[in-house]
Order: sequence, then C-alpha cells, then structure tokens
Amino acid sequence: MRTALPAFALAVGAVAFAADAPLIGFDADGAAAQRALEADFATRLDASEQEAWLKHLSETPHHVGSARGRENAEWIRDRFRDWGYDAELVTYEILLPTPRLRHLEMTAPEPFTASLQEQPLPEDPSTTMTEGLLPPYHAFSVDGDVEGELVFVNYGLEEDYAWLERHGIDVAGKVVIAKYGRSWRGIKPKIAAEHGAVGAIIYSDPADDGYGKGDTYPDGPWKHPTGVQRGSVMDMPLRPGDVLTPNVGATPDAERLERSEVEVFTAIPVLPISYADAEPLLRALGGPVAPEDWFGALPIPYHAGPGPARVRLTLEFDWNMVEAHNVIAMLPGERFPDEWVMRGNHHDAWNHGAADPISGLVALMAEAKAIGELAAAGDQPDRTLVYAAWDAEEQGLIGSTEWVEDHAEELDAKLVAYLNTDGNSRGFVDAGGSHTLEHFVNGVMEDVTDPQTGASVAERLRARMRVTGDAGTRARADRDDLPIDPLGSGSDYTPFLQHLGIASLNTSFGGEGPGGSYHTLYDTWTHYTRFRDPGLVYGVALSELNGRATLRLANAPVLPFEFTNLADHVAGYLDEIEALTKTMREETARTNALIASGAFALALDPQDTLGPPEAEAEVPYLNFAPLENAVARLEEAAAAYAAAEIDAKALDAATLARLNRLLYTSERVLTHEDGLPRRPWFRHHVYAPGFYTGY
Repeated sequence: MRTALPAFALAVGAVAFAADAPLIGFDADGAAAQRALEADFATRLDASEQEAWLKHLSETPHHVGSARGRENAEWIRDRFRDWGYDAELVTYEILLPTPRLRHLEMTAPEPFTASLQEQPLPEDPSTTMTEGLLPPYHAFSVDGDVEGELVFVNYGLEEDYAWLERHGIDVAGKVVIAKYGRSWRGIKPKIAAEHGAVGAIIYSDPADDGYGKGDTYPDGPWKHPTGVQRGSVMDMPLRPGDVLTPNVGATPDAERLERSEVEVFTAIPVLPISYADAEPLLRALGGPVAPEDWFGALPIPYHAGPGPARVRLTLEFDWNMVEAHNVIAMLPGERFPDEWVMRGNHHDAWNHGAADPISGLVALMAEAKAIGELAAAGDQPDRTLVYAAWDAEEQGLIGSTEWVEDHAEELDAKLVAYLNTDGNSRGFVDAGGSHTLEHFVNGVMEDVTDPQTGASVAERLRARMRVTGDAGTRARADRDDLPIDPLGSGSDYTPFLQHLGIASLNTSFGGEGPGGSYHTLYDTWTHYTRFRDPGLVYGVALSELNGRATLRLANAPVLPFEFTNLADHVAGYLDEIEALTKTMREETARTNALIASGAFALALDPQDTLGPPEAEAEVPYLNFAPLENAVARLEEAAAAYAAAEIDAKALDAATLARLNRLLYTSERVLTHEDGLPRRPWFRHHVYAPGFYTGY
C-alpha cells in the first residue's frame, strides 16, 4: 500500500473530481446515468423465475463427478449463451474420495450399531430418492479401522483438551466424539490427532441446530434427528484445491503428487453422525461429569469418559479421479475490455443443495440474465464481465482454486475485483471482504430495499446492530460506513483474495431463515421454499445487491476503491495486538505470583490430577514502533487519496488506465510471494483462515 498510493498521487496530479459525487467513481452526470441503468436492471429481476430454476437445479443430487452434476453445468452454460455470453465448460481432473465402507459400532458396555442413515420423509419427495445420493461422510478423511475407548471432547477445541488433561483424561489411543460448531469441522480431527487420538466422530447436538432450537423437519426447519452434516475435512488452512496438484491447475498434463505425499488429508479417520446415533454412545460414557457449558440438549448427563463405552470405527474410500466442470461466461467490455469484473457461486452440492449453493446460484443467474438483456439493448458494460459457476467447492474449493491457479498470470493482470455468493436465506444483509471496498459496498447497500421493511438493507442492519448489539457493535453501527467482516475461508473467494491478492466481496442475507438443513439430505427445494426464503424475495434482493455492485464496478470511470476504511481496520488490528500482548504479560505475571504464593494449589478443583502449573515464561515487551509508523503512513496516504480531486474526463486514456491499475492492484501490495509461515499458498498478509479455526 505504501508503494501504490504515493505513485497514484504522482499519476493524477490535481485534476478535479467533485468530493460530493453521488456515486463513488462517477461524476454527477455519470452517476445519474448509472442510477437509471440500475433502475432498469432491477425491473428485470423475477422471483418466480428464480424459484423455477431452483427447483430444476436441486431436484436430484448433483455432486462433483456425477452425471447430474455435469448436466447441471451444461444447462447453466446454455442459459448464459442464451443471454448473449460467450460461455464454456472448463474441466479439471481431480481426486475425489467417496465412501465404500462406513461402519460405527459400540462394542462395550453393550452392543450398538449406528445406522449412519438419514430417514426419508414422505412430506418431502426429494428425500425419498436413492439414486445418486452421497451418504454422510467426510471428504479427505483417511481410511482406517480403529477401536478404542470413547472420550467426549465437547467442541474438540484446544481449551477442551486442556480441561480433560487437568482431570487426568488422556485421549491417546482412544476415539473422540465432538460436537459440530465453534470451529471448522476439519480442525476437530486435526487437534484430536495432535493429542494422540486414533479416530474421531463429529455429531450435531440438538442444542445447536435441532430440537433445542425449535420444531424439527418436517414440522419445522431445524435438524431432523437423523440429519447428518456432511463436509470436507481437508486441511484447508494449509491450502485448498485439488490435493494432487498444489499451485497449478489440475489439467490432464499437470504433474501430480502421489497420495502418500499429500499433506492435507486427516491424520486419523473421522466420520459425521446424527444426534440420534450419538445419543446411545454418549449415554454409555462414564468418567467425570462434563462441565455445565459442555452440556447439549440430549436427555442425558454428559460424561467425559473414557469408557466404559468402547467403539470401533471402520472407513474405506474409493479414491477416484473425476472431472470437475466450471462454467465460465464472459461479456466483453466496451471501453476497458482488458479490465475484468468477476462474479461467482458454486453449482455442486452434497446432494440436492437447494440452500447451499443453488439459492445463491439462481440469484447470480438472474442478475446475469438482466445484464445480458441490458447489453443486448445497447447498454454494454464498460469493463468485461466474467460469471462463474464453480464445481467441487464442497470438497475443498477445488473448482475455483484450480481455475485461479491455471489462469493466475492473466487474472493478476486483468481482474479488478471478485464478488462471491454461496447460498442465501432471508433477513439481514451480510457482507465481508476487502476493506478497500467497504465504502463502495455501503453505497450499494443503501440503494437496495429490504423486501420486508421497505427500508434500505443497510438501514435495517444498522437498526439491528443498535438495538441488539453490545457496546462495541452499537459503536460500529454509528460509523458513517457499516463495517464489513474480514474474510477468512470457506468459499470460493479464497483463491482470488488470499492467493492472488484480488479485492473480493462475499454477500448473502440471513438471520431469519433457520439453517438446520445444512449439508444434510434435507437441503431440498421443499425445505428452502417453506422455511428459508418463501417466494424467493431475498433471492431478488441478493440479485439486486450484486447486480448493482457488478454494474458499478464495470462502469465507474475511476474504480471505486477507498482506503481510509482499510487504514481504520488495520489500525484496529494493531490495537488488538498491542492489547493482547499487554494482557498476556499481566496475566502471566499474576499467575506466576499465585504459584509462588501457594494460593494456586489451594484453589484447585479436587479432581485436578496435575497439581499447580509450572511458572510460565515472562512475556517480553515488544517494540511496535515500526508497525505504528507504517500504519501512520498508511493513514496519511489514505487521507491524501480521499482528498484528491479527480476528473476522469480530464485524464487521457493512458493516465486513466494507469490510475485504475494502481487502484485495483493495491490489494496485491498486501501479499508476499513467500506466503505465510507454515502455509505459503496463502499470500495475503491481512486476510487468511485461522490455523486452528479454519474459517
């Protein structure tokens, strides 16, 4: 950033751009024309059309590698061609494990065999299909046949193992059972293996998304007792994508690793189960009663174990090469054809995938159709638009990652921004992304009307933050721009933002549509249209939000990047680091004083088997001055850019192109080719998934 912004100032000099322009990046006349174009665009969005597409695309299972998955991709490609886009399938050859054998039994103190099946429901015809279904499993778990005493580890986080250790419970050589939640699922077997466990089971507790929340499906939206959350457990904090072709596209001639060389598989076998299957296992546990905050909603006392419950877990997978089919559709730009704006949403699902991902995909398709109609009527976008429907997202962001790695040089040169969606619901707008785009997306949110309240989606969110938030949330609601979340991982923006440094946004609506169907058999058209977004009115809102954003990025003479919000967030991150080191230093000093005085030993729980801890190493004083000075320079450069007066009409074509390139490559300055420690695939130095959180 310190390189890009001063260079920008030299490039544009002191030309005039009104500071009160109605839309960032446009002058007054351009803004008026843009608003008229967007108003026309919004009239072309049709909820009933989205609902019909949703039903068609989710009527049968369509995971990566399936015949229906390819048929859906071809159908989507053909729709884009109908709407005037140059559309094609881009295919990669990837490794996909699917289960050959799944078996979980309790061998003591009494026999029990888990069903590992989800119950078909006559109220939802989609759930009665059998052809093409993927059973509940975790992609990229290793094969294994293990047996051991069972230990309940709560959510399977490091602090949970600390409690077990202090109570004399060692998971080495045992099988652990953990609740879904509070971290990405792949972190749970990772930590379990680091503590010596030989196998892991993950279940959804009804307190989190089952009857502890309300009526279960089909009476209500929450997780059916037999519902199981499938999902990948690839170690994506190391890198996503095809496991055999790191850093390059998985083309037929790509050099591939041997399976024994892959480092992102789990170290132990892991299996997801329902809370119906989990209850007998947890009921059979002895050992100490777990802490109160470990309890879920099952009608049992939650014991930690180990034993007397003993389980055997057997998993075998078919490790096959399959084709992943991305749909890539392009609409050439009229004025800046070598500057691209890209939209994406995946099309593959674990089974029917009505909510995840099809609800987001049909919103993308609706906006693309409307923009295609505008172009056919003479309103060609100034920049080239690229729409993508990704494959193999569910197994590890594979389709998008392979395409990005395959086209990295061209994307680095041309791609202005990437806008992602990944399913939708109803309620409040949720936006995350590069903070260089925070001011821009706030302007878009102000111009989209919430379908329930008639207020803008920005104002509805602001009101919620003020009424229900804590003091910090209320303070953020009073900012001129609502803050957007930083992006970790979990969807297809990851290779764009965190590998190539392309400014990205991720948007959806939620907060009112219950999520009990996530990655289960019950994520169907029937469930979605009853409980998540009846009438798909928020599908239209999502189309309008992203369509306006896409059109503004495509047509703004000066790209709508803004840096004061970035500087504000980076300064906040520095404050957090400084406060954290101070807190760690004070807590360490206090703990060591208690150990020295003997007070710590007197305060121990009688069940604590470890005794007083050893004195901790003192936390040193750190010199933050270089970082503080760098943040101050960033703030000064951002303020200088915000005060600049830019008249795009006064710039010749070469200067305008140079200015816009400086703007859209500013995010690249926050990356480093060496990447992050322990995981060089992640090159962005601000945004990345947590090493032990995953998202």
